[in-house]
Amino acid sequence: MNKEYIHIILADDDEDDRLFFTDAFEELKISTKVQTYNDGSELMDYLNSEDAILPEILFLDLNMPKKNGLECLAEIKANEKFSDVAIAIYSTSSSEEHIQETFVSGANIYIKKPNDFEKLKKVLSDVVTINWQYQTSGLNKDNFLLRI
Repeated sequence: MNKEYIHIILADDDEDDRLFFTDAFEELKISTKVQTYNDGSELMDYLNSEDAILPEILFLDLNMPKKNGLECLAEIKANEKFSDVAIAIYSTSSSEEHIQETFVSGANIYIKKPNDFEKLKKVLSDVVTINWQYQTSGLNKDNFLLRI
């Protein structure tokens, strides 16, 4: 991540959540470039395009129309092109089944969407400042779920 900004992508079908997310990054004192997509199909179309700029961190909502977060995760993990992208599941669900399924499928971290703007800023700051090189080498279920 030796560039002037951290490239972040969020795929989420909820317009308010996308706005909340981009507003939080604008208030953080971290140099980021944030792109958002409305659903998994739109996201994958972009990522698979010739001129796609791959993000350092991809935030995936689980419940999206057309292609959900788990389908996107499977497609991303099956393609070597995306091996350096850290994947954060970003969902309202805190079901143990979803957490387990995304962990086994290869996501790097699971975040339950906070409903408080200050908590959201703290979570996003924590995720962006993680040294993913070390985080992913010692990945275990105990550090998979980011608790607020």
